[in-house]
Amino acid sequence: MPRRSSQEGSSPPLGVIEGFFGRPWSWAARIDAIDFMAQAGYDFYLYAPKADAHLRRQWTHDWPAADWRHLQKLRQHSRERGIRFGIGLSPMELYREPSAESRAALTTKIQRLNQLEPDILCLLFDDMRGDLPELAARQIELAHSAAEASTASSLILCPTYYSPDPILEKVFGTRPERYWQDLGDGLDPAIDLFWTGPDVCSREYPLEHLNQVTDWLGRRPFLWDNYPVNDSARLCDFLRLSPYPESHGRLTGSVAGHAVNPMNQPYLSRLPLATLPMAYAEGAGYDPTEAFELALRRWCPEELGERLREDLPLIEERGLAAMSDADKAALKSHYESLAVQSPGTSGAHQARELLDWLDHRYAFDPACLTD
Repeated sequence: MPRRSSQEGSSPPLGVIEGFFGRPWSWAARIDAIDFMAQAGYDFYLYAPKADAHLRRQWTHDWPAADWRHLQKLRQHSRERGIRFGIGLSPMELYREPSAESRAALTTKIQRLNQLEPDILCLLFDDMRGDLPELAARQIELAHSAAEASTASSLILCPTYYSPDPILEKVFGTRPERYWQDLGDGLDPAIDLFWTGPDVCSREYPLEHLNQVTDWLGRRPFLWDNYPVNDSARLCDFLRLSPYPESHGRLTGSVAGHAVNPMNQPYLSRLPLATLPMAYAEGAGYDPTEAFELALRRWCPEELGERLREDLPLIEERGLAAMSDADKAALKSHYESLAVQSPGTSGAHQARELLDWLDHRYAFDPACLTD
C-alpha cells in the first residue's frame, strides 16, 4: 500500500489529530479548524475524538444519519482546503478475542469508512489492555486486514504501548517482551507507527531517543504529540498556549510525520498549533518567542492577544486549582467584554472558551475513560 512519506532533509507531513478525551469540538469548530490548518501550513487532519462512541465502544454500529452528514461535509471541506482527511478507528481490544467474525466486523466498518474516501486510516490500539504474549502478532494481522480493506492511501497504527513511559504498563499491564521489535519486523513497512516520545506527554523528542525508536520499530516513528492536549485530571486545570520548543526545529529527518493532539478548546489551540509549522520551516533558526508573538498577532484580535500575554502566568502556570477567587473574578472581567465583541469571530470564540474554562466546563470526568 503506498503512503506519503518524508524524505531526508524535507519537512515531514504535519497534522492535527483530534484524539482527546472529554468535551469534543463542535462540527462548526472542526470546519473552522480545517480553514486554520490550511492557512497555518498543516497537511492533514485526523478525526478521532474519544467521545465518538462509533469509533470506540460502539465501533461496530453506524453513525446516526445527522452525524454521517456532518462527517461527509467535514471530509469535503478538507478536500476543498487541500487538507488530507483521516479517521481514527479504535476497535476496542479486538485483538483479545480474534475470530473470523471479528475480522469480518472490522472489514465491514472499514468499508463504511471507505465511503468517506479518507486519505488516511488510523487503526488505534491505545488505551487498551495489552498484556498478551501474542499482542504484536495479533495487531499485525489486524493491521494487514485493515490495509487490504481500506481505500486510504496511508495507514497509521497506534500500538498499545506507544512510549517507554512506565505509566502505560501500570495502567494497561506488562508490555510483552520484544513487542516493538516484533511489530517492526512483522508489519508492512508501508504502515506507519504512532509514537508519543519518552513520555506519554513529551515536551521534547531527543534525537538519540528517536534513533533508538527507529531501531525498535524498523521505521521512523510518526509522532503523536500530546501537546497542547489538556484532557486529563491534572491538565484540565491549565490552558497550554506556549509555542513548541526550539528543539522541534531539529526534528526533520528523524520522524515520518508529526500529528499534534490539541486542547479541548479548538480556538485557543490555534496559538500553540500555529508555531509547529514555523519550527519545521525555520529549522535551526526557529525562535519560539518570536513564533508565539507571530501567532498572537495573526490568530487573536489585538486586545485579546494583549490580555492573553499578560495573563499567561495565571492560566498556563498557576492553573485553576491554585487561583484565588479574586484571580478568577479579575480574569472573567477581562474576557466577558471580549466574548461579546464581534460575535461569531475566532476572537469571540477564544474569549468564550476561556470563560467556560474558568467555570470548570472542561473539567475532567473519569467516566470518559470508560465510554
